[in-house]
Amino acid sequence: MSKAKLPQHIQGAMDRWVEQAIPPGGFLTAVLSNNLRGAFGCADHINLQHMQEIVMYCYWEIPGNCWGSRESVAAWKGTKATE
Repeated sequence: MSKAKLPQHIQGAMDRWVEQAIPPGGFLTAVLSNNLRGAFGCADHINLQHMQEIVMYCYWEIPGNCWGSRESVAAWKGTKATE
């Protein structure tokens, strides 16, 4: 899966999250937390069109311990803050 398939605003937010644990906005936080209802509730029309690509990118391209649950997201943020 290529970053080229992600919306540009999501690419930057995803990179900042993975590399520096800078929290993204509500939509991407919901995706990373595996909160389907929250993700669809926060998504704009662009993110709605690319939901599958965004989730597939998470699954295949980013570390498994930085997404998947609220606890994983909180732990990732905590580990980067202590580095």
